[in-house]
Amino acid sequence: MTMSGSMDVSAKEGEVSDKGSNNNLRELMNELYNLILEIIAAADEVNSGGDNNEAILGKILKAFQALSALGVLLKKQKHVDDFVFPDEFCCPISMELIKDPVVLSTGVTYDRPYIEKWLKDGNRICPQTQQVLSNFELFPNHLIRELIKQWCMSRGYEVPSPVQDIKVGSLTDADRKHISSLLQKLSSSLSDQKEAAKEIRKLTKQLPSSCSFFGESIGAMLQLLSPLTSPKTCEEHPDLHEDLITAVLNISIPDDNKQAIVKCASVIPLLIESLKLGTMETRTNAAAALFSLSALDDNKVAIGQLGALKPLLDLLEQGDRSAMKDAASAIYNLCRQRENRGPAVKDGALKVIIGKIKERVYVSEMLAILALLSASRTAIDELEKLNSLDCLLSIIRESDSETDKENCTVVLHDFCNYSRYARKDIREYKSKWNNSEDGRDWNFKGKKEG
Repeated sequence: MTMSGSMDVSAKEGEVSDKGSNNNLRELMNELYNLILEIIAAADEVNSGGDNNEAILGKILKAFQALSALGVLLKKQKHVDDFVFPDEFCCPISMELIKDPVVLSTGVTYDRPYIEKWLKDGNRICPQTQQVLSNFELFPNHLIRELIKQWCMSRGYEVPSPVQDIKVGSLTDADRKHISSLLQKLSSSLSDQKEAAKEIRKLTKQLPSSCSFFGESIGAMLQLLSPLTSPKTCEEHPDLHEDLITAVLNISIPDDNKQAIVKCASVIPLLIESLKLGTMETRTNAAAALFSLSALDDNKVAIGQLGALKPLLDLLEQGDRSAMKDAASAIYNLCRQRENRGPAVKDGALKVIIGKIKERVYVSEMLAILALLSASRTAIDELEKLNSLDCLLSIIRESDSETDKENCTVVLHDFCNYSRYARKDIREYKSKWNNSEDGRDWNFKGKKEG
């Protein structure tokens, strides 16, 4: 790939210097404009009796040369929308040139406004890989941005500017009246409640702007969850319970709603309670909602203090694969906040995590959480009781994932800091495995999040 370039544009005997297509275009237009002004001024002087015909002819010739060069340049310069770009420069959603490249947790690069709209619409999978997202964070891809810039400049195309946010549509008065009427039904008969809950679940999924209605009003959230204030409802009507918790999940996706939802005092306790009972989908969606809400640091603290970790760990231990994935994602998010790490260890996180690693279930996710929790004597003492050293060393030996090896090495480093016997045990394992036929290199460097 050409990383920089220039364009020569000749007009008859005159040449335009190499300064890039965009600079050439501006310079030629300015030059032509100035020449026309000079020609007009010289013509006025001749009309006033002056003798400047030779100078006028020279300027007219230069103007013709500039005009010809300008025509050649405009023919060569295409608009980016009319040009086929390399696939790696195109957004998998819009299929157009990426203007503001960002990377999703799956490693796929998208154009920011399109992937943000995808996430705001309530989608929790990567559009390209179809993987369930471990988090919704977006990171700028400066390398792709620079490559696109250089590619455009080398071919004389204008470097694209980032697109403004794609509007998801504003809520109309009719929409607001419809949602209000549905909320009123939640205080009516059981059949009305179920009908309204199902419609709100569908609406918050298919019409993302409807989520803003609940973010703007704590009263609306209280109305939405009012049928769940009775434990009987959750036990006797699991379909109603599932629809309402799933609606909360949908409402939690937009960033603007996350803080407002947590400020509504009943939401987090109801989500925590929903981790313990109801259908497996209800429990899974409650975990997903806590994961979504815990994207904000202040929310991480509040959710942890309200006791979400223990039921999340229970779901991680007992749930199906989808439930385990969402529970692990929520636990990881919460444990990124230091205040939640001690309580997680106290609630039995290490036993559950080591158990899953030994079963080879979501090993990467478990190791990522373990690397956050291992930096204390209490954690290492517990890990020693669980005979986890052999398990971690086997991951380093067997895994093809550099990230898994790094996280294992982080935990082993903590072992060496807090355990009297860890260094000796690790040396013995290293010697034994390096001497075996399939021994592998032990020189891995670990990273720990601050």
